[in-house]
Amino acid sequence: MIRLCDNRDFEAIWTTINDGAAAYRGNIPADRLRDPYMSHDELQHEIDHGVLFYGYETDGQLIGVMGTQNIDHPQSPVTLIRHAYVRTSAQGQGIGACLLAHLRTLASRPVLIGTWADATWALRFYQKNGFHIVSREEKEHLLRRYWTVPDRQIETSVVLADEAWQRQNP
Repeated sequence: MIRLCDNRDFEAIWTTINDGAAAYRGNIPADRLRDPYMSHDELQHEIDHGVLFYGYETDGQLIGVMGTQNIDHPQSPVTLIRHAYVRTSAQGQGIGACLLAHLRTLASRPVLIGTWADATWALRFYQKNGFHIVSREEKEHLLRRYWTVPDRQIETSVVLADEAWQRQNP
């Protein structure tokens, strides 16, 4: 079952993110990897800045989460998919695809996703689900416009866009 998470889910969201982020070990630049991957304060900051988390729940346990954040930029408002993680024990079962499909039905504007360039499994996943990697120049522009991330993260990331973005920005 997919549902909107609330304050009672904070610890389960945090645990899911950090468990799912174990896949990054040995795959993303070492200087970008921390333990835990996301702190409680960082998660609270994301929620405070408009990230709504949806969870995939089975048997009363949250096993996958994905956030959505509407950015009301005056020239081109977008929806960002943020912090998509599935617990290690549940990966490869279609949970991420279900969450992504659900969030896409809620989006009324173009959807963008940022992820690590070296997370090849994530890139394949998003491409399989209809997203396209934007050019390096566009990536840098989009990350600076819609995200608040350090230069090193911009350097080591990619942005993927849905068809609506592609149509509006040929």
